[in-house]
Amino acid sequence: MKEVTIYTDGACSGNPGPGGWCAILVYRGTERVVKGGEPMTTNNRMELSAVLNALQLLKEPCRVTVVSDSKYVVDAVEKGWLQSWQRNGWRKADKKPVLNVELWQELLPQLTRHEVSFSWIRGHAGHPYNERCDRIAVEYYQRLTEDNG
Repeated sequence: MKEVTIYTDGACSGNPGPGGWCAILVYRGTERVVKGGEPMTTNNRMELSAVLNALQLLKEPCRVTVVSDSKYVVDAVEKGWLQSWQRNGWRKADKKPVLNVELWQELLPQLTRHEVSFSWIRGHAGHPYNERCDRIAVEYYQRLTEDNG
């Protein structure tokens, strides 16, 4: 099984506001950068979109380590919140609806298709891939703002 490391970040100007995401997939020293965004979104949505889009690109089942500065994404998967939300009809422990349900629902099959583990890193702390992902995500939403301004 191929081993892939995926570095991700999402960024938003305002919350909600224009947002961008970036993922850098690394396999045997080769990198692939993917990015996207939305004109009106949230930071959490962009963080989740980065992970989802990167996993969807993999053509075959892989052993994947996702490195993210998003506690929202990392904790939802690693602490089992995602499975609880699904079991509880997409409601959180406080009975409020889960946000970004459609993205979480798209992520679930990717988590079973691949062997995925998540690793949280502190954002803006000098990690080269995290800094690069952040820079690309910010550039993406800035272009969205310029195009619409």
